[in-house]
Amino acid sequence: MQDSLPIYLSLANDIQINYALKQQYAQKAFSIVVKQKNDSISRFNLFKIANRYYNMNDFKSYHEISQLVLDRSISSKDSTSIAKAYIYLGDYYSSRVISDSAFRNYFLAQKIYLQINDQYNLAKTLLSKASLQYNESDFFESEISVFKALSILKNQKNVNDQLYECYNLLGILYNERGEYEKALEYQNKALNTLNDKSIPADLQLKATSLNNIGFVYMRMKNYKQAIVYFERGLQEKNLFEEKTILYAMLLDNLAYSKLKSKRLDGLPVQFYRSLKIRDSLGLKMAKVSNQIHLSEYYAFKRDTLRAIQFSKQALLLSRSSDKLANTLLALKQIAVVDPENASKYSKEYIQLNDKMLKAERNMGEKFSRIEYETNEIKDQNSNLQEKNKTLVYVFSICTLLGLFFYVYKTQQARNRELLFKQQQQIANEDIYNLMISQQNEIELTRIKEKKRVAQELHDGVLGRMFGIRISLDSLDKLDESEAISKRKKYLDELKNVEQDIREISHDLNREKSELINNFVSILSKLFEDQINTYSSKLITVFDPEIKWDLISNIVKINLYRIVQEGLQNCNKYAEADIIKVEFKNENGNLVLIIEDDGIGFNTNKTKNGIGLINIEYRARECKGTVTIKSAKGEGTILTIRVPIEPNNNLHNDI
Repeated sequence: MQDSLPIYLSLANDIQINYALKQQYAQKAFSIVVKQKNDSISRFNLFKIANRYYNMNDFKSYHEISQLVLDRSISSKDSTSIAKAYIYLGDYYSSRVISDSAFRNYFLAQKIYLQINDQYNLAKTLLSKASLQYNESDFFESEISVFKALSILKNQKNVNDQLYECYNLLGILYNERGEYEKALEYQNKALNTLNDKSIPADLQLKATSLNNIGFVYMRMKNYKQAIVYFERGLQEKNLFEEKTILYAMLLDNLAYSKLKSKRLDGLPVQFYRSLKIRDSLGLKMAKVSNQIHLSEYYAFKRDTLRAIQFSKQALLLSRSSDKLANTLLALKQIAVVDPENASKYSKEYIQLNDKMLKAERNMGEKFSRIEYETNEIKDQNSNLQEKNKTLVYVFSICTLLGLFFYVYKTQQARNRELLFKQQQQIANEDIYNLMISQQNEIELTRIKEKKRVAQELHDGVLGRMFGIRISLDSLDKLDESEAISKRKKYLDELKNVEQDIREISHDLNREKSELINNFVSILSKLFEDQINTYSSKLITVFDPEIKWDLISNIVKINLYRIVQEGLQNCNKYAEADIIKVEFKNENGNLVLIIEDDGIGFNTNKTKNGIGLINIEYRARECKGTVTIKSAKGEGTILTIRVPIEPNNNLHNDI
């Protein structure tokens, strides 16, 4: 009967045998091993049987045997088998998308491998943990875990397969974070490790890397280069037979890159073929990608009916999954192709996005809490704990310090964000108070001017006109010759009165003009301070076609702050000789251009400066857009484009 065990194990793993027979052979193998003595050989065979069930996707049996071998390993105080059983259980919970339980088991395995100084398996465990953290969007902690694994593997021999997994995951992480140059660097490192011929070709890792590199270029919108890599991936030998899932993914990515580059050869056939393959494999969430891409294709072809149809299918299918990211993509697409219901979909998108962000934060916190709580639990193997107590204490302290550093950095980032928002609010209030103060001064001046004009009319013009009228009445009593002489005198006097009235009218018009151009005056004060403080020449241009009275206060406040921030950036970094600030009216948009002839900068690298973030934030507040054109040694052009909308607070306008 013992001799039958290797045969049963082999048959249970034979891909030529149907599922029911493989189940029978696996059960027969288990019946033999479970009756054996609890020694290292029986535990080794239990792991083999668990593997057979995993390959058959019988996760229930896989979990039961993994738990059994864990219990037996703990009973035998076999540290290596305990750690391996935790890995198996971690893989089970990971496949079931029960991330907190998976993380707990990986972490327990990590502790044991650290204690027994099994560096190779420690690195593999860290990599499994990093993959789990990535899947839960805990990118920062995932990156840390990968680099810990790398630091171990670089001192090991014949570990190119594990190095590949590390580099590949780092490439994926940096791509998710938009750090495309780093993503390409690590994906190419992963590709280079495949020069080791000991790595099985049937794993199709080269096709995987080509797909990942193509995906980075696709995210960079370099679709021409993306197409090159996707086509290379599809040309890998036996790809369809050995890794059908990857083949369908490459086909979908290739078709989408063609669509985005307006190359329609092979479309939509390639989309439909990828969709058919994924449907036959039961890959529901992968089908969502195809359906969204087909919706985009038919939207491009102006076939609105089919575009809406595919986007609705994608939305319906994505809602059957716990992965909210797919639902967000489907909602985004259907809002584009079905504008009549866009507001409804956009509202749902916002709600789900907030929910997803909250879930990701909670999962990251849960992972940290699991590490902390696990370190506080007494190790089930008391002998092992006694022998390695010092090492456990050191590990616990390091973990706590790492957790404290992480919490400290997170809190520091939150405080910076809160301080930034507070500073923005204070700045807005200062500008608003300044403008209100200016408005009050203008109002007082206007009242004073009205009183002056009224007094001028009453005391001057009306008095003189009354005198002329009395004098004209007296002409009836004079001779005609004498009356003619006096009449001419009184007519000249009326001309003088007319001139006085014209001057008063001119003063009133000038007051109105000054009122309307008050915002320009405030800006002029800012420009005057700039000229007096800095050596660079300042040129300002205001389009006379701009009707400032139609622009709301909030837009003016934000434009003022953008100009102020732009000038500050020029003064601090640009080293410019000439700065030009221009306001113009262009196709119903108010356009602000701040241009300098300074040293310029690389716009691809300088993205996160607080000044630029501030400008982009204020432009969004005005429903506007920001365009930055710059290169080293070629100066900088900052363009803000804000739509001119009807002003709802004209009575408060400045």
